[in-house]
Amino acid sequence: MTEIYVRHVELLGFEKRFYPSQHYVYMFLVKWSDQSEKLIYRKYPEIHAFHKTLKEMFPIEAGEIDAKDRIIPSLPAPKWLDNHKTTETRQSTLAEYIRSLLNLPTKISRCLLVRNFFKVRPEDENPPAPHPFKRNETYVMSKDKARGITTDITGPIMLESYRAIADYTKSSKYELNLKAGDLVDIVEKSQNGWWFCQCENHRGWAPAAYLEPLDDPNEAEEPEPNYAGELYKTIKAYTAVEKDEMTLEAGETIEVIHKLLDGWWVVRKGEETGYFPSMFLHKTGEKREVDEENIMRRKTPPPRRSTIRNAQSIHAKGRQRISQDTYRRNSRRFLQDRGRPVSQLKKNSRTPGLSPLRERKTNGGTLTDQSENPKETTPIIPPRPSPELIMERCTENTRRKISIRNSS
Repeated sequence: MTEIYVRHVELLGFEKRFYPSQHYVYMFLVKWSDQSEKLIYRKYPEIHAFHKTLKEMFPIEAGEIDAKDRIIPSLPAPKWLDNHKTTETRQSTLAEYIRSLLNLPTKISRCLLVRNFFKVRPEDENPPAPHPFKRNETYVMSKDKARGITTDITGPIMLESYRAIADYTKSSKYELNLKAGDLVDIVEKSQNGWWFCQCENHRGWAPAAYLEPLDDPNEAEEPEPNYAGELYKTIKAYTAVEKDEMTLEAGETIEVIHKLLDGWWVVRKGEETGYFPSMFLHKTGEKREVDEENIMRRKTPPPRRSTIRNAQSIHAKGRQRISQDTYRRNSRRFLQDRGRPVSQLKKNSRTPGLSPLRERKTNGGTLTDQSENPKETTPIIPPRPSPELIMERCTENTRRKISIRNSS
């Protein structure tokens, strides 16, 4: 019976695995002479070990006796520590090596060593158990790159590099120590402000406030404020530490108007706004179990950027942050334009302040203080705003129509 042999091998890409420790494996699609196709995974060190054994079996073809006789292709030795970049850039070299190997005389390309190396192993069909928290990341190599044409690979995740702006000492075994200036790869950006990072061969959670993008101080992924708000409920009480934060008890319903990536969201209660840790919030209408699981994993909110001492940024200008005065002013204006009753604005406000109606007092008209008659439950009809105020707050389209009407 004729022994089957390897007919073709295609490098598909590589996979980043986190269990039992972080490592990289290359994915090969092996086509055999019996028309079967198998998917195998190999680490680069074991590929290089196979290459060395092949050279020992065929010393003449390896150029050990005379360099002019060498036909076995060369393969660079593995680095002491593989990382994402070296694994990616090595793909073209590896694809060319495999192609040259299978084009060698049959006594080499179809030898027992080659056949055994490309055979399916039990771990190829049943990979090791995944990491309890992290999923494997697969990066597929484009066909152009496999042919030696320089192009980008495609994959579900391309890790971003960030820089630490200050030293951070971890408080649990799941976190990562940082030194100012460290470059880290971001594996996961969690909404609670704790990001899963990799720094050289160390991995763990780190507060997003201690990290900055390399190109620009501002986060490109950060959304704009949504003054319409989303309803959330607090699942844990929090007492404000900074003056721009908000104190809330568990079980309170608030509106989230800005979801910031550092895990500190801007919330609105009544007509007041302030920062509140997102990990203590649960969106109404969604399952509660997800939030409870996050609290079990992370019991404390991440530090805020304003609390970091000796922060050293590489950017000339710091990240642009909206002040709470601006949030509050824009929020009140939005609620006025939407026509929300004043009684609803004042209902749950903890901090006394000027209501939108009292702000209008300066524009003319009289207003009676509702607190003078506490039994009065019907809100007072506000005075009609002046034409100038209407023109200031109307849309550009309305201004244009009014201008056309006045000119005619």
